Amino acid sequence: MNGVVYEVYCIAVYELKRLIRPTTRFLKVDDLHFGLGGQSSIYRMTVTNLQRTMKENPKAANLLPVLICAVALPLSMTMWIGNLAFSFFAGGENSIHHEDGFVIPPTRWFISLVTPLAIAAWGIRKNSLVVSGAVLGFFVGFILTLTSYSFLMCLMTFFVTSSKLTKFRSEQKRSTDEDFKEGGQRSWVQVLSNGGMATQLAFLYMLDSGCGERPINFIKDYRASWLGLGVLGALACSNGDTWASELGTVIGRAEPFLITSRQRVPRGTNGGVTIAGLFFSLLGGTVVGLSYYLSVLYFVDSTVLAASPPQWPLVFAGSFAGLVGSLVDSVLGATLQYSGLDERTGCVVEHAGKGIRYISGVQILDNNSVNLITTIVMGLLTPRIANMLWP
Repeated sequence: MNGVVYEVYCIAVYELKRLIRPTTRFLKVDDLHFGLGGQSSIYRMTVTNLQRTMKENPKAANLLPVLICAVALPLSMTMWIGNLAFSFFAGGENSIHHEDGFVIPPTRWFISLVTPLAIAAWGIRKNSLVVSGAVLGFFVGFILTLTSYSFLMCLMTFFVTSSKLTKFRSEQKRSTDEDFKEGGQRSWVQVLSNGGMATQLAFLYMLDSGCGERPINFIKDYRASWLGLGVLGALACSNGDTWASELGTVIGRAEPFLITSRQRVPRGTNGGVTIAGLFFSLLGGTVVGLSYYLSVLYFVDSTVLAASPPQWPLVFAGSFAGLVGSLVDSVLGATLQYSGLDERTGCVVEHAGKGIRYISGVQILDNNSVNLITTIVMGLLTPRIANMLWP
């Protein structure tokens, strides 16, 4: 069993090194040299031995939780001690005991490491993430979890539901989408496009207000409330757009219409919308808003909640971000993304060429750029609208 752990460790270090420094020729791990071209005989032998061991001993697959904890425990304690030391030297001895959330307890460090690791491992196993997407997804999850468990709930709602829906009627999607990938297989680009804005706002939240769960209160806690709703807006927008894309394109018989001209277009056209798709974008955003609302009710002290404004508008803030974000995404897609129909395959493509019939848009942005811009817009717009309408 120790041999299996060691081999997993070697492979993990090898893959991480290859991602971080792809130009490095060799990596030495306990006197083992791995050629970073992916053709090393030692690397192939290690993978083969590990696969054989897993096949012969299925219980070895259960080592994953142990390995995650083995990594997370020392790291979380190290980070906690470092946080205490920084707080002590920066603010004096009394700063260790303040209640502003800047001194983070070891349990939060541990959960912030274990949860993203588990999600990343699950994503790779289900083909929802490739290695680069899992690595960046870990850092996104770490920041969001460390900052607030409410943000974690929103992220998990988005990731789990979108991963499940990507596989819904996959054969039908394959026939209309040139870039369809089984299970989603999101890379670091997709993770950054959908989670980058939320991560940035969460990081600003942590720097400004510390870590912890707070109710929305624009009067007494304006900045934390604004940033919290920004995170909600960005993630609800991403979830709403994903639900619209994954469900709206395969449910219902009506052909989509271009949002700018209302002309009928083939399924999969950038900027094409249907009534069903708009409904699913509203529903996807609502689910994220509901997860934020329920997490606030669960994690925030009841006396604090009693002295705060009502929190139910969080659900409607998520609905707003999901629906409006999908509309913004569609407008950008219809105007700044090229859509053409490949007459040979019948798939909608994003590039001009021979045998491609023009549908709409110009080739300025791709789908990832549109997603990133949309999350930025909704991350900034949602808290502003919520502040105006919050009871």
